[in-house]
Amino acid sequence: MNLVVQGQKVETRALKDLATLTSSEGLGRLGNNAFRLIGAQPHPDLEAYCEAHELDFAFVPNNRHLKDFRLFVTDMDSTLISIECIDEIADMQGLKREVAAITEAAMRGELDFRESLSRRVALLEGLPEEALARVFQERLRLNPGAETLMAGLKQAGIITVLVSGGFTYFTERLQKQLGFDYAVANQLEIRGGKLTGKVKGDVIDGEAKRHTLQLVRRHHGFAPESVIAAGDGANDLPMLSEAGIGIAYHAKPVVRKQATHAISHAGLDGILRLFT
Repeated sequence: MNLVVQGQKVETRALKDLATLTSSEGLGRLGNNAFRLIGAQPHPDLEAYCEAHELDFAFVPNNRHLKDFRLFVTDMDSTLISIECIDEIADMQGLKREVAAITEAAMRGELDFRESLSRRVALLEGLPEEALARVFQERLRLNPGAETLMAGLKQAGIITVLVSGGFTYFTERLQKQLGFDYAVANQLEIRGGKLTGKVKGDVIDGEAKRHTLQLVRRHHGFAPESVIAAGDGANDLPMLSEAGIGIAYHAKPVVRKQATHAISHAGLDGILRLFT
């Protein structure tokens, strides 16, 4: 097995310590602040060392490469992008603190997602539709490495899916901007140019995310082990568990605990480095 180590800054001292700790047979550079420790062995102190030095680590089989994967599915809010769109929309109503508290509880798995979405969207009733455009133009930012990740996935011929418990207004625009093959999200009901406080159609919750992954995978005839999924909240766990590789990206503890890999310090392009 190889140990991939990456972060905002990887010190030479840390690499030497980790090589000793894991009895590594050699070192390879994967990119800026990303390295492969060849033939590394698990050690009980590895996690604590990496956490103390703000490093991400992952054991990856020697023969596992990006070309082995066929499908990538990702969450949007706080995964692909740096914000929770509904919190920023609520800010237009002066309700960000109230809505953000519900969002946080849902992402930690303390609230049912459908219930939390209904409560939050109801608070948006009467907000002009233009508020959505303002959030997209003024506040929405891609997380670091997003464009590099998408370019690398496309170059490898991997099908990409954006599936979100957020809203189609944002997923449709990000799909066009980044070239996702599919995009699925909730549709806000709008009448007379104002939000009604309701969602149209089926709610995209954790099970809907899992179902979306399954539908696309089966449509293309891909094997479960050829799927990578990424997310940050409890409602992402069903789709992460459905993928061969489930990545907790800057995620809540409950998600990091159950995912196959966690990236808490590197950018989204760190996903590519795992399988370089």
